[in-house]
Amino acid sequence: MVRSSFFFSGAAIVALAGATLASPALAGQAPDADMDQARADIIVTGEKSARTLQQTPTSIAVVTPETIEREALITIQDVYNRTANLSETYGSSGFTIRGISNSGVGAGGQADAASVYVDGAPVPKWALYGGPTDLWDVQQVEVLRGPQSTIQGLNALAGGIVITSKDPSLTRWGGDARVLWSEYDDRTFSAAIGGPIIKDELGIRLSAERRNDRGLIYNVTRDEYSDALESLNLRGKIKWTPQAIPGLEAVASYNRVRRDGGYLYEYARTDVPNYFNHRIATGDQPSRGKIDSDLAVFNISYPLAQGLKLSSVTSWNRSRVHSVIDTDGTPQDIQAIDNRYNYRTLTQEMRLNYDGERLSGLLGAWYYRRTGSIDQNSRVNIDTPTATIAALLRANGATAAQATFLSNAYAAQLPVIPVAYSADQPEKVETMALFGDARFKLTDRLTLIGGFRYDHERNRYAAQTVATFNGTLPDANFLGAAYAPIISLINQGVLGLVDDASSPLASNSRSFNAFLPKAGISMDWTPDLTTAFTVQRAYRSGGSSQNPARALLVAYDPEYSWNYEGSLRSKWLDGRLTLNANAFYMTWKDQQVTAYFGQNAYDYNTVNAAGSHLYGFEVEANATIARGIDLYGSVGHVRTKFTDFVLPAGATSTVDLTDTQFPYAPRWTLSGGINAQFGPGFVANLNANYRSSVFTGVGQDQGQYKVGGRTVVNGKIGYETDHWSLFVFARNILNEDYMQYQYAAIHQAILGEPQTVGVGASVHW
Repeated sequence: MVRSSFFFSGAAIVALAGATLASPALAGQAPDADMDQARADIIVTGEKSARTLQQTPTSIAVVTPETIEREALITIQDVYNRTANLSETYGSSGFTIRGISNSGVGAGGQADAASVYVDGAPVPKWALYGGPTDLWDVQQVEVLRGPQSTIQGLNALAGGIVITSKDPSLTRWGGDARVLWSEYDDRTFSAAIGGPIIKDELGIRLSAERRNDRGLIYNVTRDEYSDALESLNLRGKIKWTPQAIPGLEAVASYNRVRRDGGYLYEYARTDVPNYFNHRIATGDQPSRGKIDSDLAVFNISYPLAQGLKLSSVTSWNRSRVHSVIDTDGTPQDIQAIDNRYNYRTLTQEMRLNYDGERLSGLLGAWYYRRTGSIDQNSRVNIDTPTATIAALLRANGATAAQATFLSNAYAAQLPVIPVAYSADQPEKVETMALFGDARFKLTDRLTLIGGFRYDHERNRYAAQTVATFNGTLPDANFLGAAYAPIISLINQGVLGLVDDASSPLASNSRSFNAFLPKAGISMDWTPDLTTAFTVQRAYRSGGSSQNPARALLVAYDPEYSWNYEGSLRSKWLDGRLTLNANAFYMTWKDQQVTAYFGQNAYDYNTVNAAGSHLYGFEVEANATIARGIDLYGSVGHVRTKFTDFVLPAGATSTVDLTDTQFPYAPRWTLSGGINAQFGPGFVANLNANYRSSVFTGVGQDQGQYKVGGRTVVNGKIGYETDHWSLFVFARNILNEDYMQYQYAAIHQAILGEPQTVGVGASVHW
C-alpha cells in the first residue's frame, strides 16, 4: 500500500504539472521577473557566516517563507516530514538526522546529539514538542545535516535546526494575519504587525498565534479528548540601526509560549474495530503536557574595518514543562508518570567575522550555562523478578528446583511489584569554547577549508530518590505454614529491592576537554559547478547516569565520531535547474548506550559500550519548467549499524546492539512537489513525502518493534492577490493508515495523522 500510494502521488504531481503546462494562459510563455527572483540564491546563516546555499558544502535544507505559505506548514514537525534524511521519532518527542536521534542513540547519555535554535538560542529537548518552534512569522528554517561541532559546538554531533524569525521593517508599516480552520475543530489564528518607530533607524514587530484543537483520541473513561490542545505564542522584536553610529545593528527579541495539550505522544487503542478512524483511549488519568517557555535574545554587530565585523549574541531561556501520562492505559488506577522540568539556560557568544578577497572566516568564543532539575513522581509496576528471587533462595540454601518452584509460586501471587517512586534530579552544565572557521582561496577556483573548536565542559548531576512499596505483600501462609518462613524471607527481599531504589542526595561532578578539527577542499569547476570534500571530528560530552534500581550515579565518558563528506553544488539550464548532493561516511566510538544489570527491569544505566558507523547521501533538486510552475524533490538514504557492543564487568544485558540498526533511522526518505500559478491569481501546491519502515527499538530483538513505511500526500489550492488570499488545504489526501509506534503487548499505538481538510484566509498590508 505504501509503495503504490507513493507512485500514485508522484503520478498525481506529474498530472497536475501536465494540466498546468497545457493551460493556454501559460503554455509557451517565457520566464519573467518572478522566476528570476525564485531562482535567486538562498542565503544561509546557520554556519554563522552569510553565504549562498550554493557556496556551502555542508548539507543544508532550507525552508523559506514562500515554502511555508505554499505548503501550509504549521509546526517544526512539518519540516521534519519534508526534508531528506530527517524524521520524527516517538510522537513529537524529537527527531533524527541521518538516523541519529537528537537525544542520542540507544537511550544513553544526558547531552543532546542535535539541537534546535530559535534566533540563536537553543531550545531544550523536553520543550520541543510545544516550544517556540511553530512556523508563524518565521523568515527561514535551516536543517544542517552532519556534525556541526566546530561551529555550533554543544550538542551538534548529528547536526542542528536553525529557525530565524522575521525582522522588523525600518521603512514601512505592514502586517500579516491568517486564519486556519480544519476538521476535528482545529482552529489557528495568527497575526503580525510591525514597522518603523523612527524611519530607517528603529523598528518593531509584534506577532501572535493562538491555536485550539479538539483532538483526535477520545478517552471513553474520562469523557474527553486526550490530545486536545490550547496554545499561545507571542513574540516581540526590536531592531535598531542608529544613524549616529553607522554600521551598528542591534536586534532584541522576546518569545513567550504557553501550551496546554496532549502529552508528547498519545496512545490510541488497537484492540477496537476500525481504530484508525475511531481513535479511543481508556486511561483513567489525563495524559497532558503543559509548557511554559520564555526566550530572550539580544544580537548586536558592528563593522570594525573593511570586511571585519564584531558580533555578540546573548540568549536567556526559561522552560517549565509538566508532563503527565497514564502508562497502563486502562480504566484502573495502576500506573502513572508525573514529571516536572524546570530549567534556565544562558548563552553568550562573541564572534569576529572577516570577509576578504582571498581569506574569509570567523573566530569566536562561546559560553553556555544550564541549571535546573527534573522532579519525578511516578507509580510503576515492576515485573516480579523470578530470577533474582531464585538467586536469593539459592543463597539461603535452597536447591535450584526448590528455588524455581518457590519463585514461580510467589510470582503467581504477586505478578508485579507496585512502587511509588519520586526523584529530584538537579543538574548544572557549563561549557566554554574557542572556535574558528576559515576559507582560503589558493587559486580562483581552488579553496582550502579549515576549522577547529576547543571545548571545555563542567557538569554536575545529582539525584535524590524515594521508592516505597505501594501494594500488599502475599500472605506468608499461602503455601502452608511449612513455607511461611521462606515466603516471609522473599517478602523481605522484595521490600529490600524496592528500598535499594531509595537514596539520599548524591552528586557527581565531571569535566571534559575536546579538540575538534575540520579540514577540507573545494573546487569551482565552472561558475555553476562546485565540488568539495571535508572531514571533521565531533563529540558528545560525558556525564553521570542514575541507575534507578540501585539508586547509584554512574559516570560515563564522552563519545567521538569522524565524518567524511563529499558535496556537489550545481546549476543547469541557465539557472532553471538546481541540483545539490552530499555523500557521507561516519565512524563512531565509545558510544553512550544503555546497559542492563539483571536485578530487575529498572536495573540499568548509561555506559560507553558501543561502536558504530553510518553512511548515505542526500540529493535535492529544484526546477522551474515554465512561468508559474516549479518542481522540487529530494531523496535521502542512510545505512546505520552497530559494529560492536562491549559490556562493562557485571553487566548482564539482554540488549546486544551488535549488527543492529539505529532506531527511527529510515533507510529511505523521499519528498517532492509542484507549485503552480495559473490564471489571474489561482495557485496550487501538491506534495508528497515518504519514509521507509523503521525499528522503534534497539537491540537484537528490534524486529519485534518495527513499523512500516508510509507515504503522505498533501495539497493546497487557492486564490491570492497582493493583499489577501483564500485557500483550501488537505493533509494526508490518500488517507494513508500508518503508525509511528506500536506497543502490541497492551494494544496501544501512536497513530499517524488522518486525512484532514481545512480552509484558510490571509491578509497582507
